[in-house]
Amino acid sequence: MKTFGLVGTSGTGKSYKSVWIANERGIPCIIDDGLLIMGTRILAGTSAKRERTKLSAIRRALFMDPDHGEQVREAIQTISPSAVLVIGTSVPMIERIVQQLNLPPVEEIIRIEDVASDREIRIAQKQRREEGKHIIPVPTFEVKKDFSGFFIDPLRIFRVKGRGRQIETLEKTVVRPTYSYFGRFTIADSAVKSIAVHCAMNIPGVHRVQRCDILSQLQGISIELDITVVYGWKIHEIMQKIQERVGEEVGFITGLNILAVNVTARKVIVLKDDSASE
Repeated sequence: MKTFGLVGTSGTGKSYKSVWIANERGIPCIIDDGLLIMGTRILAGTSAKRERTKLSAIRRALFMDPDHGEQVREAIQTISPSAVLVIGTSVPMIERIVQQLNLPPVEEIIRIEDVASDREIRIAQKQRREEGKHIIPVPTFEVKKDFSGFFIDPLRIFRVKGRGRQIETLEKTVVRPTYSYFGRFTIADSAVKSIAVHCAMNIPGVHRVQRCDILSQLQGISIELDITVVYGWKIHEIMQKIQERVGEEVGFITGLNILAVNVTARKVIVLKDDSASE
């Protein structure tokens, strides 16, 4: 089994494009927002778009509920697909889903910017921001029977293939999840800083985090940390562990795309008989 990842920030049209990608690459299964999808059928899972809050939707998409994860794992083992396309808002999120579902390591990451035009992405973002529209990449009858959010409309797409002008039809479902009614959700920089500092402080050899800054960019965020380390510990190993732990945990908890974790050791402190000197 091969595992592929499709990554893009929220509302950029990943679910919309996923069916095209799966068809073009011969990938039989898609994992999207808590669902295992094969062709035009939902085989297992529960849609994160059924959740009432954004936080619970993220937890659902990450298969953090043991019963939910086990249901999807068993379905994957039963059908044993040749390949799976996992959709996520960041590479760490995709890797966490892969880990939760016991899938093989990701062979290739496909970025939404590589398969969708700037215009398509802008339209998708506008529809998400202004109308709360979400796409589930299966026909309407698969969704309507158990979807608890406000149902909007089926989306049927026609495409002409090849010189013989064969017409291919793909149907997807447009929904507005319950949590889309409550306005925008924002994760403040202070919350991200708290997570990053907590992770860094739990690395052995770190005495104090002197500074933590968050640099926001269009593609994601970068985290800057200045630390004081305890004398006797290998500084380069401490900084490497901080990079790995902070990048993984912040990406997992927030769903944000972590571009970089830059760590600077500013001071070394000597601990002796419960006293400290720098």
